[in-house]
Amino acid sequence: MFISVNCWPEKKYMKKIILLIGLLPFFALAQDKSKPFSLAGKVKNLKYIPDWVFLQYRTNGEWKTDSLQTKDGKFSFAGEIAEPVLGRLRVKYRSGDDGNKIATVSGRDIVAVFLEPGKIKITSVDSFSNVKVKGSAAHSEFVKLKEQEKPFEERMKPLIAKYTEYGKAKDRENQSKVEDQIDAIDKEKSEKVYGEYVKKNPSSPLAMYALQQYAGWDIDADKVEPVFNSLSGTNKNYPSAIEFKENLEIAKKTGIGKMAMDFTQNDTLGNPVSLASFKGRYLLIDFWASWCGPCRTENPNVVKVFNKYKDKNFHIIGVSLDRPGQKEKWMKAIHDDKLDWTQVSDLKFWDNEVAKQYGIKAIPQNLLLDPEGKIIAKNIRGEELETKVGEAIEGKKGFVPVP
Repeated sequence: MFISVNCWPEKKYMKKIILLIGLLPFFALAQDKSKPFSLAGKVKNLKYIPDWVFLQYRTNGEWKTDSLQTKDGKFSFAGEIAEPVLGRLRVKYRSGDDGNKIATVSGRDIVAVFLEPGKIKITSVDSFSNVKVKGSAAHSEFVKLKEQEKPFEERMKPLIAKYTEYGKAKDRENQSKVEDQIDAIDKEKSEKVYGEYVKKNPSSPLAMYALQQYAGWDIDADKVEPVFNSLSGTNKNYPSAIEFKENLEIAKKTGIGKMAMDFTQNDTLGNPVSLASFKGRYLLIDFWASWCGPCRTENPNVVKVFNKYKDKNFHIIGVSLDRPGQKEKWMKAIHDDKLDWTQVSDLKFWDNEVAKQYGIKAIPQNLLLDPEGKIIAKNIRGEELETKVGEAIEGKKGFVPVP
């Protein structure tokens, strides 16, 4: 799924893979193998004067954030990492001569740098986002991959503009059609850029990153596991690989043809509701949240399908990833969007127990179950949702499970 039409942990544009409790012993072991890195930088000849620089990266299953005030345009970070990791540098400028604050702009003032053990140096060229990096072989490979992405990103640009335009006009039908086109290009990019790279370079310091991009948030275990198994021993022992392996195991349990795992969570009145209680009916498990824009955009389609098939042995159970202490927002969204089906949540945001059980890393997501509780389709949206539900319920021969 194209990243800007799904919600991700830590803002929809940033992936934050959930740390599973069962991985803690492995991460403790990996921490013993952490090695120091340093990142020294110098920025000059910029339109605005840099004041603070922030560095964010993820290692051993945890997000790290550091900040430094620049001195004569210079800054230097140090830390420990167990493997090459993607870091994000962001600059904050001094106030202008008129005293007004200068806003940070994504395309100008934020840059991705691949960190690895050792000494890394960066210098700015003409903007903070345009930098030269020395001392990181992983970053050099990263730059090559980003170059390969460009033709696909260019094809997406006009479609993203249309998607935004239709969204402002609340034209859900055309917005959904454009989303499908974006998805198709994004899938092609994933296969041709990241899939081909990791298959050809299983020992690369960028192999795990490429595999994660290739796999996406909805892992196809049959497609991805052979690629994972082909990685070098070094890459498979990285903390991110151990975590990925756990996610892969969850994906195996939630694939097409598997029996949905039972769960129990409280509804809006605080009453426990189990998945098993819906056995005997076609059921859509819908993962969403009141704060998720793409979820709210998709809700009219879900409402349409529910109203069309609710009297034909079909029901929906919504699993909300709303935040702690925000039950009122959850309830308001249910009312505003006319979601007249069963709703459950533990109000734990991305730590929702059912979401973790099913390996949910982005929303909206859904699973369609047959009356026996078998998963017969996944992540069907827009017109496809109505088509697939109709084909399943009405027993049309044309029904083909979505991989």
